[in-house]
Amino acid sequence: MAAEQTGKTFEAYPMKGGDSVYSYANNSSYQRVGANAATRLIIEAVAEKLDVETFVSSHTFRIVDLGCSVGPNTFFAVQNIIEAVQSKHQCQEGLHSQLPEFQVLFNDHTLNDFNTLFASLPPDRKYYAAGVPGSFYFRLFPNASLHFVYSSYAIHWLSKVPKLVVDKSSPAWNKGRIHCSNSEDEVGKAYEAQYVEDMACFLHARAQEVVCGGLVALIITGRPNGILHSQTTQNIIYDLLGSCLMDMARKGIINEEKVDSFNLPTYHMAPQELEAAVDRNGYFSIERMEDLPLSTEVGTLPRSQLLTSHVRAALDGMIKAHCGDVILDELFDLFRKKIEEEMPMIDSGRTINFFALLRRKEMD
Repeated sequence: MAAEQTGKTFEAYPMKGGDSVYSYANNSSYQRVGANAATRLIIEAVAEKLDVETFVSSHTFRIVDLGCSVGPNTFFAVQNIIEAVQSKHQCQEGLHSQLPEFQVLFNDHTLNDFNTLFASLPPDRKYYAAGVPGSFYFRLFPNASLHFVYSSYAIHWLSKVPKLVVDKSSPAWNKGRIHCSNSEDEVGKAYEAQYVEDMACFLHARAQEVVCGGLVALIITGRPNGILHSQTTQNIIYDLLGSCLMDMARKGIINEEKVDSFNLPTYHMAPQELEAAVDRNGYFSIERMEDLPLSTEVGTLPRSQLLTSHVRAALDGMIKAHCGDVILDELFDLFRKKIEEEMPMIDSGRTINFFALLRRKEMD
């Protein structure tokens, strides 16, 4: 049920909170584009795959956003789900007068800025809201208590950096790099093994928490089937950030050992890897999997600044915890300049955002 029972550990580095210029709340337009693109798919999922008649007796329809961060994207997403469920009730004979109450559970790491999240809750919301701190790689909810699970741009975060990549005695030691892109094969294998373990935990926990017939909707930033990690846009960007850290180490601004021991706990899965994980778990069926449009230019900022701000909103806390906050402004200024110089290489990267809809099977 909890971490004590699984023996699994995790690392928590939430998105940058508050509403400052580098906060996630002000630098999540990329994620909003993906959520917008998935709106139609979620409406169709509820209309075609959710049997609301089987949930009438519970009187309360529970929705959770796993990895909600600080909004406003999470509020937009849960409102779409609620409206879709309401519409489904109103369209089914005999259920119009039996609309359930809605409870929305907002989940993220304990260190997430829940104060900012709840301070910005829509005042006209038609649901009961609650925060649930903790890693979604563990059990978070009672058995068969959830009807709709939503997670957007979250499960590419691993529970932790693979141990082998920071072990100097291991062939997977990732010296001088911060990710598995363009690293030794052993590094990639260590990241893949961590992903397989984490997804097994994620699906095992949800299998216990989601009612039979309940839905799990995932928006995932990943890589196309057959594409190497080094060929993805995300990992090209990570390589540039890593090269900035190494440049600063060579100048004596930061200790090189700090860079050698710093790795990003992310893994951009391919659709076929998710399919394999769901198959191994056995408790869910994949009802739909579809690529989403990639984000085009958002806002008025230069593209290099937009990318830099989005990366900083995601990694600020992690870099600060490992290297201190003194280097942050200089690091990301250097990073922005490298992005400007290497934009053709970034544009050559291959990446996908994809939507996956899982349905909890009826088990004997």
